[in-house]
Amino acid sequence: MGQVGTLYGLSVGPGDRELITLKALRILKQAPVVAFPAGVRGKLGMAQQIVGQWLDAQQVQLPLTFPYVQDLDILTQAWIEAAEQVWHYLNIGQDVAFVCEGDISFYSTFTYLAQTLQQQQPTAVVQMIPGVCSPMAAASVLGLPLTVQRDRLVVLPALYNVKELETILEWADVVVLMKVSSVYEQVWQVLHRRQLLDTAWVVERATLPDQVIYHDLRDRPTLKLPYFSIMIVNVTQSLSSIRL
Repeated sequence: MGQVGTLYGLSVGPGDRELITLKALRILKQAPVVAFPAGVRGKLGMAQQIVGQWLDAQQVQLPLTFPYVQDLDILTQAWIEAAEQVWHYLNIGQDVAFVCEGDISFYSTFTYLAQTLQQQQPTAVVQMIPGVCSPMAAASVLGLPLTVQRDRLVVLPALYNVKELETILEWADVVVLMKVSSVYEQVWQVLHRRQLLDTAWVVERATLPDQVIYHDLRDRPTLKLPYFSIMIVNVTQSLSSIRL
């Protein structure tokens, strides 16, 4: 039996194509197979859009379907099917580069794909290449540090943790809310009660040409946000006087 290929998890950044690392770009160009989350409704996925300019006709492009649902049975079946597709190439000695927006270890679909693959195929080799994740990207476009001095930073996937937000705001200095779009109105009510709307920012599509920034959310209780939106809340106002 020949040598098994390597599954690379490539972080390709939040959207700006220049934010991919040199290492990730080198591996991307060398990989015979490039996998990525398939887009929805006929559109290209974010990761595929970021790396498209560097792919050539000789590379196999492998879209993998990951449903946007919370049903664990449906998700598990999708991870199994994706792992089987990836293993087909690895098993014949071809490396596969799975590209993911943001950082590969930060709320990434790649984690589930890699774990499923290694459960099914213990001989599978996986390497992860780090990159720029969305909280860092959002802070950079706002011209703010994400933390200073002894600030306590909390990052929450808001969709799953909105009920915990009140408690966290009691002790955190800076709160980053991922996946905020579907629960924005609930989050707004919490921040309104705590008088934190004027020290909160929302960034849509950070670093992309169509990026949008909202600050001082007091008159924006019903923003309709895209999936790629992130909120930063300065709870103690430690960042307010520090602009970069």
